[in-house]
Amino acid sequence: MNPSHLRVAITDWTFPDLSVEETILKAHGIEVVSRQCKTEADLIALCADADAVITQFARVNTNVVSAMTKAQAIVRYGIGVDNVDLDKARERGIPVCNVPDYCIDEVADQTLAFILATTRQVVTHATHLRAGKWGLATPLAGMKALRDMTVGVVGFGRIGREVVKRLIPFKCDVQVFDPVVPAAEIEKLGARAVSFDELLKNADVLTLHCPSMPQTRRLMNRETFAKLKPGAIFINVGRGDLADPDALTAALQSGHLGAAALDVFDPEPIPAGHPLLSMPNVILAPHIASCSVPAVKKLRESVAHIAIAAVKGEPLPTTVNGVKRG
Repeated sequence: MNPSHLRVAITDWTFPDLSVEETILKAHGIEVVSRQCKTEADLIALCADADAVITQFARVNTNVVSAMTKAQAIVRYGIGVDNVDLDKARERGIPVCNVPDYCIDEVADQTLAFILATTRQVVTHATHLRAGKWGLATPLAGMKALRDMTVGVVGFGRIGREVVKRLIPFKCDVQVFDPVVPAAEIEKLGARAVSFDELLKNADVLTLHCPSMPQTRRLMNRETFAKLKPGAIFINVGRGDLADPDALTAALQSGHLGAAALDVFDPEPIPAGHPLLSMPNVILAPHIASCSVPAVKKLRESVAHIAIAAVKGEPLPTTVNGVKRG
């Protein structure tokens, strides 16, 4: 195939420009076509005759994948691939690739920041002080030490492991639920492997580090939130759809949840006027846990190199839907 005829489509991005990707791809004689796609029609028009597709948050659904006539891979800017129809891509023989080894430390750090901010009431006291007040902004019982707490971690992948490594020196009891990881592997890091029900029962803080998939979507719902201790703290830096937003809101409004810290929500962005926006015991961030200069650089370079491997028929470093090429 003549390299000059190769084309990579980029469906959406949150960077100032695409200079990193364009420089790498054009050096290999690959044309870059891009558009901030907002609709299914936009995506179909852009991706139909692309040799590879790079996507960030656009919904690459069944119809979009079905319209691809030449795609050798769909590459996601990031770790999660829940915006791509994996089954349809598998049916079409199109590999779906991600970048699983970027932003691990950034997201783990954000998790610890959220845990410490909620247990030590960091934001609450900053707001209190800016309002001209002095002294405790919350009852004394709201000031907690991790030494006295059980932190429950759902998911023991790359990020979950780094979160556990960071928690152990704080002297808390760290318990982990991951149905596919042997207990011995979890215990090597000083944590304890437990069932999901045990985790919900024991956790003073619950933090989610599992992918969004059919088995985990709405993992936290009215029933599972109710199983947490009264006053428990909920942390989510994974995916918004891991938690039912109505159930989460209700648990906070009722006081059953003591606090929450969320980098993700369902839907995103969080709708204007949503009750969570005005709750003083909720910390919100706009899906930025992965951000740092080195992490973003690695992400952008990685997707470009994966796309090059795909269009040249070379082995792909990661595929998440079971389709192998090269």
